[in-house]
Amino acid sequence: MRVLSASLGQLILEGAQAAQRAGVLSGCTLPEHAHLSHPTRSEWGDYSCALPLQLAKPMQQNPLEIAGQIEKYLPDSVLLGDTSVSAPGFLNIRLNGDWLASQIEVILGLGSAYADLQYGDGKSAQVEFISANPTGPLTVGHGRGGVVGDSVSNLLAAVGYQVTREFYYNNAGQQMRRLGESLRLRYLQALGQSVELAEDHYHGAYLVELGRGLYVEHGESIVDADWEFFKTKAEDAIAGNQRDTMKILGIQMDVFFNEYSLYDDGSVDKVVEVLRDKGFAYERDGALWFAATSLGGRDDRVIVKSGGEPTYRLPDIAYHCNKLQRGFDLVVDVLGADHKDAFPDVIRGVEAMGYDGSGIKMLMNQFVTIKGNRMSKRSGNFVTLDELLEDVGPDVVRFFMLMRAAGSHLDFDLDLAREQSEKNPVYYVQYAHARICRVIEKAQSEGFLGDSGDVDLLCHPAEHLLIRRLLELSDTIDRAVRELEPHHLTAYARDLAGSFHGFYRDCRVVDVDNKALSLARLKLVRAARFGLARTLELLGVDAPKAM
Repeated sequence: MRVLSASLGQLILEGAQAAQRAGVLSGCTLPEHAHLSHPTRSEWGDYSCALPLQLAKPMQQNPLEIAGQIEKYLPDSVLLGDTSVSAPGFLNIRLNGDWLASQIEVILGLGSAYADLQYGDGKSAQVEFISANPTGPLTVGHGRGGVVGDSVSNLLAAVGYQVTREFYYNNAGQQMRRLGESLRLRYLQALGQSVELAEDHYHGAYLVELGRGLYVEHGESIVDADWEFFKTKAEDAIAGNQRDTMKILGIQMDVFFNEYSLYDDGSVDKVVEVLRDKGFAYERDGALWFAATSLGGRDDRVIVKSGGEPTYRLPDIAYHCNKLQRGFDLVVDVLGADHKDAFPDVIRGVEAMGYDGSGIKMLMNQFVTIKGNRMSKRSGNFVTLDELLEDVGPDVVRFFMLMRAAGSHLDFDLDLAREQSEKNPVYYVQYAHARICRVIEKAQSEGFLGDSGDVDLLCHPAEHLLIRRLLELSDTIDRAVRELEPHHLTAYARDLAGSFHGFYRDCRVVDVDNKALSLARLKLVRAARFGLARTLELLGVDAPKAM
């Protein structure tokens, strides 16, 4: 399957080049791509291109004249139907109806992967996401990062990459000691001892429950155990809880990478050694500093505190060197907004170590605010991802988490998320798929069997719009991958569902008095099922057969 907008854009550029060769357009350098959009008025066709407006200044010509000359010199193509020019300088294209109808057979022949692309074939990608500290349950913010990372992984696989999903456990440093100490105190409280947690300990109720569980299991036999014993117990329990939550959310990791291993195998020490040898690390005020300014950074950064404890930047540099050592062509870090300042320094550190950091990309996910009636039977308001999943379900959580760009703040409308009607965008899309399944079932019960329909009979505007939408899945996948923005999928899903609902309203599918047209329309319905199911699959959302 081709990326339709790219194919049309190339035809427009070829028309501009031909007009230049004919001498009717001046010889300025043309852009690499001609971008298209959907016109606001249906009479202007399926796509509009503003290239003539872009060329008006360098060519010193009227944009309407430029558009007219490009239209005149457009090459012959099966894609092109009617073309037109509109003010102030748009070139408008309507797709060829016969070609559109023929694409139904292409979709049915390729099946659910009809829109997949191949430019990632032979390449590998690693997507690191969630990477929560093993110090508490997953939060709603972790959930957003999880959904974004998992959908990005699906998209990369759809363009051919061999994808590794990875979770990085920050299980080293003083935070782990505080975790162990916190659980030990909760255990002693369960024994009846009067002990209090310090301000920097972990105060979550989950440790109260875990402390009571240890008392039930061990009684007083572990009263003299040190913080490391309790740290291990807490880490194992919390990591297990996090994995259970990810399973509910439909996320399956390929690798769980422990930060502690970077200390065990000498990777962290190696970074310090190399940075020192190359003059990129120096001591000041008893601490070790990374000379980030010598590599283009705004400030030098402490990587080992005066007390000997590394800051996050040091193991993160070692970790990213490890990623590149494993041979990934693309590395995507799905990180919270609090990592924004540190990430560039990590890349500088990787490059100071002698690696090419250009293949490492950061996808930042912003905070989530729960809007609406937030009452929860356990805590009075949502604190954990588990509670949100229990309330509205994984499909709704996943879809809603992707309705805005990852880098934008997300208001999660809980009242809308609880709505089990077409007002809820998830149900609106899922209902379209369920309706398709019901139409196919009804057609079969009335004797419309086989796949002998003649797609040339499909000429209604609603039919053509639905086919065009189906073909735009490749464009959507391509854009979402190139921008690393899976939210484009939710917008597309709603558009595709809307186009199907409009087609179903305007075009009777099962008509015993017109069997030929019914069979043709059933082919389109089956193609639409492939498109909706694949879109939902990329989002990690269920495609129900009935609702």
